[in-house]
Amino acid sequence: MQGQLTTIEDHIIQCQHEHPTATGEFSWLLSGITLATRIISAQVRRAGLNDILGETGMTNVQGEIVQKLDTLANETIATCLGYRENVGIMVSEEDDEPRILKEPSAKAKYIVLFDPLDGSSNIDVNVSIGTIFSILQCRDGIASGRSLDHILQPGARQIAAGYVIYSSSTVMAYTAGSGVHMFTLDPSIGAFRLQRENVVMPKSGKTYSINEAYRMQFPKGIQNYLDWVKTDEAGDYGLRYIGSLVADFHRTLLHGGVFLYPPTKKAPHGKLRLLYEASPLAFIAEQAGGAATDGNKRILDKVPTKLHERTPLIIGSKAEVDRVLSFWKL
Repeated sequence: MQGQLTTIEDHIIQCQHEHPTATGEFSWLLSGITLATRIISAQVRRAGLNDILGETGMTNVQGEIVQKLDTLANETIATCLGYRENVGIMVSEEDDEPRILKEPSAKAKYIVLFDPLDGSSNIDVNVSIGTIFSILQCRDGIASGRSLDHILQPGARQIAAGYVIYSSSTVMAYTAGSGVHMFTLDPSIGAFRLQRENVVMPKSGKTYSINEAYRMQFPKGIQNYLDWVKTDEAGDYGLRYIGSLVADFHRTLLHGGVFLYPPTKKAPHGKLRLLYEASPLAFIAEQAGGAATDGNKRILDKVPTKLHERTPLIIGSKAEVDRVLSFWKL
């Protein structure tokens, strides 16, 4: 199916017969996301010229310093999706509360959750950053005004998820439950063109990704794993840690290995957001043959209890995730 002029919208339409949600209606929704990320990509490339680097002087609901590009990305996505009549609810990592566009109905049946600019603390030093998104469908039988009952669904109920990485090129990877497909933004035509279909994560890999500065705050089992990967028995494991979740996951998806963000003494419930980061990337990982867990439970089985719930995350090649768990469970 890969071709020089196959766009992401073309690809979804061509795949309709393989997945019941990959309809023209779904393509219309996804086109709002691709439009937003094309705009964000253009702004990122001109960030040093347009006075959109640096902090706004505000903090978000997570208690983090808001960057100017955070705000721009958040509002860009909200604007581009706000005109899609099939989107009922938008939920952003940057917002205190969900944005209710329309009461959920058969027409406004989609919920879009997103981290508008992952890795934003790296903006000023020109490190890769990204956007993560998750799409849910509104649930039947929920009374009017109970938006959280629609939003707080386990990741296994996602109908699509994806991410965009803004780097030497702008790349989008997404899944609608029938494999992971990857597209590269072609600036000459302003569209995401098909790069790879049915991406498969290597079953194992000799790369681990973790912020070892927090080693003494990690559970003992994780410390033992970090000791083991440096032994002759382990072989030639290498540490690769960028500090932007999208970038670290993108490398792991393509080359294998494992990304770890375990609980710490300061963050015993984990640091990453379940709805906007862990669940969508877990969906992509599993569709590519990988695995994702919080150390006790499969990420996609976790039922969120609040909008900005955090979680530990171990994600990557299945063999490497299992190996980490073998140390953690001792």
